[in-house]
Amino acid sequence: MAKIRDRTEDFKDVVRQTALSLGYNESKMAAILSSFIIHKPLQRTSFTKAALKTLESIRTLEQFIMQHRKDYVDVHRTTEQERDSIEHEVTVFIKACKDQIDILKNSISGEEAKSRGWLGIRDDHSNADTIAHKHGVVLILSERLHSVTAQFDQLRAIRFQDAINRRIPRKKMKRVSSSNATEIPKSINSELREPDEPQPEPLRVQQQLLDDETRALQVELSSLLDAVQETETQMVEMSALNHLMSTHILQQAQQIELLYEQVRIHFVVCIFGYLYI
Repeated sequence: MAKIRDRTEDFKDVVRQTALSLGYNESKMAAILSSFIIHKPLQRTSFTKAALKTLESIRTLEQFIMQHRKDYVDVHRTTEQERDSIEHEVTVFIKACKDQIDILKNSISGEEAKSRGWLGIRDDHSNADTIAHKHGVVLILSERLHSVTAQFDQLRAIRFQDAINRRIPRKKMKRVSSSNATEIPKSINSELREPDEPQPEPLRVQQQLLDDETRALQVELSSLLDAVQETETQMVEMSALNHLMSTHILQQAQQIELLYEQVRIHFVVCIFGYLYI
């Protein structure tokens, strides 16, 4: 049986001689060999750069919410204007992130339209996989933005609930103060009257009528005040619920649209594979 001979060194010598004959010097050969060992980093596409930028914006938004969480929830730390300013900045952040995600979606749609043939069917499996991967990236970014906005929605719900709780005790205090105010004039009038002084009958009847009218007006004003405060509380609750509802509807619409795109891509790929089979 013949012995196995290692011809690696002979191969290297042949490669070196061939390279020298083609005009390569030792430095060029060393650079080529090093490029085989240490690969250059791949150039990132514009989509990848935009996706990473969007992810960084979402992380910045999350850090901003966590940093100003106590200032937004605690009424003793900041004023209403400062909390409104925080909410405005968060809203601007969310809108900017959503616009970036929409730009990514539009770029995918444009690339998808270019990759279709004259029958509307893609002619490249690798391009279809790339587009599906990009749709997945957009879906991940949308879910990440949804989780961050859900955190802020919880803080907003706490703020609105605290505002409602502050209005309810104030209503009770006003009721107590109004009842005390009705009792004070009666006590003053009773003290000013002499204990044994007889009152004429017409004056006593007139005083009784005035007292009845005063009590009726107080009851009516108290009921009107309660109705106004109850309406104000309901308006605050409706505002909070409308905002939460609009946020959830927008997020559900985005998820439905992404799912529709993924199903459509999968369907077209299946048709393309069936035609080629």
